[in-house]
Amino acid sequence: MRTTTGAVGTRIEVPKDRADEYRVRANTVRLLSIPRHRFAMIDGEGPPDPDELGARIPALYAMAYGMRFALKHRGVEEKVTPLEGLWWQTEATQLDTILSNDRSGWRWTLMIGTPEAATEDEIAEQLAVARTRIAADVGGSLRTEWFEEGDVAQILHVGPYSEERPSIERLHAAIAKAGFEPRGCHHEIYVGDPRRSAPKRLRTVIRQPIA
Repeated sequence: MRTTTGAVGTRIEVPKDRADEYRVRANTVRLLSIPRHRFAMIDGEGPPDPDELGARIPALYAMAYGMRFALKHRGVEEKVTPLEGLWWQTEATQLDTILSNDRSGWRWTLMIGTPEAATEDEIAEQLAVARTRIAADVGGSLRTEWFEEGDVAQILHVGPYSEERPSIERLHAAIAKAGFEPRGCHHEIYVGDPRRSAPKRLRTVIRQPIA
């Protein structure tokens, strides 16, 4: 594992691969540098209720599995990466946004990574297919986009999404203690599947870009 030096001599890890980027233990804050990746993305706003999420998530999985099978057809094995979400609010600080009970002003982007081996033609084909899986009024923002976070801090939350507050506060306290400041969007990586896991067993990587 390579490292770089951050604020006040803090060591920032450079992950060896994409899977390594998701590794973190519960109640332990990890500092690392995330390189540029391309994602399938779709936007939303307001409270992320089941109807709003359910109207968008199928398109992301259609793209992810469509690309996986397209690559497998030509002999390339790729895993589907976890569903992720960026969360923010235009008129609040980063921490206030995610801890507030008022979600009416939330903005969010759901995303799934596209395989590094996928060609432009394969991505375009699967994007077109995915757009047929969702309503036109929510599919307008479905796209692929390069995203580079750079230096981040992250922590693993185990349990229901509604009980993330202590983990988020612990993460932000560690960021300040290390001499950094939060920047960008609150980022969650859903390594646990709510369709298959009990709420108390859900695993979510909570990530915050830092400067």
